[in-house]
Amino acid sequence: MKLHTIDTGLFKLDGGAMFGVVPRSMWERLTTPDSKGMCTWAMRCMLIEDGNKLILIDCGLGNKQDEKFFSHYEPHGEDTLTKSLNKLGFTESDITDVLLTHLHFDHCGGAIKREGEKLIPAFSNATYWSNEKHWDWAIHPNAREKASFLKENILPIQESGQLKFVEDGSTAIHSSVLIKTVSGHTESMLIPHISYKGNTIVYAADLFPSRWHIPIPYVMAYDTRPLLTLEEKLAFLPNAAENNYLLFFEHDPSVELCSLQATERGAKEKECFRLAEIG
Repeated sequence: MKLHTIDTGLFKLDGGAMFGVVPRSMWERLTTPDSKGMCTWAMRCMLIEDGNKLILIDCGLGNKQDEKFFSHYEPHGEDTLTKSLNKLGFTESDITDVLLTHLHFDHCGGAIKREGEKLIPAFSNATYWSNEKHWDWAIHPNAREKASFLKENILPIQESGQLKFVEDGSTAIHSSVLIKTVSGHTESMLIPHISYKGNTIVYAADLFPSRWHIPIPYVMAYDTRPLLTLEEKLAFLPNAAENNYLLFFEHDPSVELCSLQATERGAKEKECFRLAEIG
């Protein structure tokens, strides 16, 4: 089995929203906002290659939205999903499974493409995996998340017949991929735990969007249940540090992975490195 980083580009989000109640005077030491208070973030995905299986975890923003939509998020950079797959010798049609951690547009926008007037799956031969609770949450969105759940990203997946659901504790996608769920950011977000070369790699999605979100109070204002996120982080981090889990960051602008160390003040970032350096 091989794991590959799939870079799909960069985009911008409001720094205050990304760091929640943490004062700007503190988070500005970590990342520099532009004149509008926007900070640059990655849309970093992962590809699991094992025999005839090619499992893509999340798929970035995509390119089918209109100019007005993109103007809010300023997507930029040289990397795209297609380019990153092509560098590895693959195309979208080679993907056998697409695991969507959740259905916010920056995680699933690339799942659907426009073909003329039609919206069709970008991965024609893949099974798309979500969680039934989260799917229902997304297709009946609350007012807070409605702008993040775009029907053009979601409904064509089910209409294609390619959708399946996976539950907490399941290894149905792959024997080395254990699915866990958390619900602070959004209902039943999937957090894959991947056994790889003697390590447990946790695809952190939006539980830990970056290494800067490891400290307990650093919770995004985008989270629907921020106090639950605090509890989920408090439950996860000691176990992760004790068992030497590696965190894979979807949105960190420069760091792919880090290890953790236990300290008197809780778990902290230990060593940062790239996925390709493991083993």
